[in-house]
Amino acid sequence: MQTPDPRVLVIADEPLGRYGFPDAHPFGTDRLAAFNSVFRERDLVSRTLAGYSREATEDELLRFHTPAMVAKVRERSLTGGGYLDGGDTPAWRGVHEAAAQVVGATLEAVMAIMHGPVSRAFIPVAGLHHATRDSAAGFCVYNDIGVAIETLRSQHGLERIAYVDIDAHHGDGVFYAYESDPLVIIADIHEDGSTLYPGTGAVEETGKGAARGTKLNLPLASGSTDADFDRVWPQVMAHLQGFEPQFIILQCGADSIAGDPLTHLGLSPASHARAATELAALAQSLGHGRLLALGGGGYNRSNLAAAWNAVVEALLSP
Repeated sequence: MQTPDPRVLVIADEPLGRYGFPDAHPFGTDRLAAFNSVFRERDLVSRTLAGYSREATEDELLRFHTPAMVAKVRERSLTGGGYLDGGDTPAWRGVHEAAAQVVGATLEAVMAIMHGPVSRAFIPVAGLHHATRDSAAGFCVYNDIGVAIETLRSQHGLERIAYVDIDAHHGDGVFYAYESDPLVIIADIHEDGSTLYPGTGAVEETGKGAARGTKLNLPLASGSTDADFDRVWPQVMAHLQGFEPQFIILQCGADSIAGDPLTHLGLSPASHARAATELAALAQSLGHGRLLALGGGGYNRSNLAAAWNAVVEALLSP
């Protein structure tokens, strides 16, 4: 077996940055540039392996999404205007191609992890966790996480996949797609749904049927800090260790950092670094080392740059 490259694959090329919404929308196309600026300042370019995004094919999108949903996005992508959901996710000309580019980047990272040359990867503009199988939602057009999970199963033969989400918003598009699936292990730390979109992710939601107990929701009160994160994080690690996942996906949304304009948590990049460090160690202890980190939300540009680069630095640690 070939020894994986010790560097981390980072996909942060210009085509990926086209995913973003117009007219001063919080999820603008400048988010990638904010990450890349600090990425260069910290000289992480020389320590990581550059990857490149591509547009996912329709067949790849259909591994998770319904044909009707993809057809709707394609149609709106030609005309522009209006919304792809109830009012959060605007359509614009080229939205299908931009969203498919995010999915393609995630699939490229999956391939690099599964077949070399790396075992860890990070993508800043990815982790679009609100999109459902049949609809865009919450700034998320296509759910690259769902497509990745289905790809890991159908194309790479994996069974047990873990999904960890520390974005301030509950990862409802992933959670409910796999709520009854006992082989997708989920742990989600988020701001309490009584104060924040999408209003889901109660601690009582632990999975349904045969999947009961495979899902963990840990809502935090508004204003929660790193100390609160440190209090609940061991529950995440204990939860995952019991299932021995064959691949770990981390959605490390930076909107849980203090000062985000859309949320109310008070974490620092130290929490994101801890999550990445301990998940990487867990993956190593399980004998495969497979960890894919995705940027997710985050609308304060300096916050997201700091948090995501802290994740890259953590992934570079032994």
